[in-house]
Amino acid sequence: MTPARIRALLLITLLIVAGAAAVALLERTPPGLPARPAGQRPALLLLTSLPLVFGEQFSLQASGSAALSALETRYRVLPISVSSPPELARCRLLLMAQPPSQPPEDLVGLDEWVRGGGRVLLLADPMLEWPSARPLGDPLRPPPMFVDTGLLQHWGLRLDAPDVHGEQKQKLAGYRVLTVSPGTLAGGCRISDGGLVADCDIGKGRAIVVADADFLDAPRLGDGARHNLDALLKELAQLE
Repeated sequence: MTPARIRALLLITLLIVAGAAAVALLERTPPGLPARPAGQRPALLLLTSLPLVFGEQFSLQASGSAALSALETRYRVLPISVSSPPELARCRLLLMAQPPSQPPEDLVGLDEWVRGGGRVLLLADPMLEWPSARPLGDPLRPPPMFVDTGLLQHWGLRLDAPDVHGEQKQKLAGYRVLTVSPGTLAGGCRISDGGLVADCDIGKGRAIVVADADFLDAPRLGDGARHNLDALLKELAQLE
């Protein structure tokens, strides 16, 4: 083999190695956020129809979900049932995960709270596939689709149901997460590639909307969802 051919092969090898390293760097999973000492955990309001705090039967023996356990490593979680001004006044950070339908006056209060400086992470799933033993129509069953009575439109957003159902890998807060039949967001906010996330500046406040809530059920989704709750905490950290 001639010296020129040897040099060419070495150059090709170096290019292949460099390309593989670049791909590995791009796909590297960011580290998870560390737990905070109990005395340093800020308050986080939680408004959800999902069985995150208690099981579906509201048993006193329920110890909460994996999502709640993850949240409690960094926040003092304060469950609320409505987005009324007195509840929202308790702090400036709110997680709404497939929330139940809110009265119009409370949606007005939520909008005013955000515009006044509040920060909300809203998981709005247009096709929830979270398993439930409760029959359809049961008011305690999580709604199969996000009940939007004009809030997203008021914020300049449109939420579309998925054309393709089933599990999908998506990018959320720098992580590859496993979603289930996620929707698509469009509008005037900062929209992520693929439409999973909308990041909106609203008055003095901010709203991050994610078109899936099933990703919170990480244990059921298995190993492919091992970074789902890391992504949840990272999105909340971006709002702080």
